[in-house]
Amino acid sequence: MHAYSEPATTKGKVSFQPNDFVLYRDPERFWRGEANHTFVCRVSRVITYVSGGVRYALLPVQGGLINDAMGEYMRLLPPADAMRDIDTAPLNNAGAADDMTAAAMAWLTQQHRTANRRPELPASD
Repeated sequence: MHAYSEPATTKGKVSFQPNDFVLYRDPERFWRGEANHTFVCRVSRVITYVSGGVRYALLPVQGGLINDAMGEYMRLLPPADAMRDIDTAPLNNAGAADDMTAAAMAWLTQQHRTANRRPELPASD
């Protein structure tokens, strides 16, 4: 099981692991006052330099690649925050589904499909 990295704070260094989802702010675009400077990304690689420095290769969820991202401009997006609407949904009332996101509904639908049928063995060649 993947151990998620600790939430980032403004104090001290934080390390991120491959497959962590992070919010990344492009410092050059931000300081120049340009729009679209913040992205949701997945950490693809951790690059450790001989000098002790660490940089990251990020895959923005919209597509593309960001190389040499500095951890100081990244914040962890914990799985608990992404799944909170599913974890806290009041499933015992008639309007419960109205308050859930489309992604939450899709996940629950998939769980219902797989939970209510016999497991199938893979086809043999």
